[in-house]
Amino acid sequence: MKEIDFKLRPFILFWEVTRACALACRHCRAVAQPRPHPQELTADEALHLLNDIAKLAPSMLVLTGGDPMMRPDLPSIIARATLLGLHVALSPAATPRLLHTDFSALKAAGLRSLSLSLDGACAETHDRFRGVPHTFERTLEAAARAKEAGLMLQVNTTLSRTTLPEFDAFVELMKRVRPDVWSLFVLVPTGRAEAEDLPTAEELEDVWQKLIALRGKLPFAVKTTEGHHYRRVLLQAARKGAPAPRHMIPTRDGKGVLFISHIGEVQPSGFLPITLGNVRQHNLSELYREHPIMKLLRDDNVLGGKCGMCEFREVCGGSRSRAYGLTGNLLAQEPLCSYIPASMQKRSTT
Repeated sequence: MKEIDFKLRPFILFWEVTRACALACRHCRAVAQPRPHPQELTADEALHLLNDIAKLAPSMLVLTGGDPMMRPDLPSIIARATLLGLHVALSPAATPRLLHTDFSALKAAGLRSLSLSLDGACAETHDRFRGVPHTFERTLEAAARAKEAGLMLQVNTTLSRTTLPEFDAFVELMKRVRPDVWSLFVLVPTGRAEAEDLPTAEELEDVWQKLIALRGKLPFAVKTTEGHHYRRVLLQAARKGAPAPRHMIPTRDGKGVLFISHIGEVQPSGFLPITLGNVRQHNLSELYREHPIMKLLRDDNVLGGKCGMCEFREVCGGSRSRAYGLTGNLLAQEPLCSYIPASMQKRSTT
């Protein structure tokens, strides 16, 4: 994969096309609502925004929400983004509306990939997490239909205090679903998510070690979201003789990542609610490249605490969203990492 200069363009841009959603998910970042916001970007504004996104040239554009299926102009957004040369992914909610959608038509419009969430390894736990019955079965059906339509499929699973006990069952479920990518999202205390729902640093380290043990044994790729320190574990394993990780892209909030809200607010990520400007008044590329907060977030040498002393800070750097959510300081050390940097280990032995 060609190296990307994160100072010039993001690897991935998330556009929350609406906050309307029929679900009531326990940890919803967006605190989604049943109806669209009255100040949501209009259809004309959406098409204009796509021109600005194309100029910024992210490697991937993810249309998210809320539930993007609640936007009636979604097909035209996908088609226009594709015409502009963007790689378009979609992150819908598993509702009856999704199952009434022609997946082949979405692919024909230019959609490349679809991501669905499974936050319980069985119907009981998943439906309780999502707040609406039958979402588990709908998600499985949508996953099968996405694959039939030839779309790349990603399944997202939240790692929280309530989902960790099902980790082994999740692995078996993924073996049945067989997505192209399984993405493990480490919870961030924003939106409806609370700090008491977070796993501990030690529990996460156990998950990382389980993933290391599973490498090469799963019929799909595994990645993390807001779990940047898994990259450190991969590199540590490689130093001990394990296969070196491939295509490791050192993104984090604001570094290769950008988020646009339903009303046009631009933020470093969907989990870091610091507004840099609004696409209705500001140039998107300038906000990404020149805003002082974005420049700060891309600087690996200004991180605080042990993150600033860590030899893995360039490839990891910790979750800036979680640091901000728990401390109010976006440069604070990753709260859910148990690793002690080599420089601190040496200091403690002298």
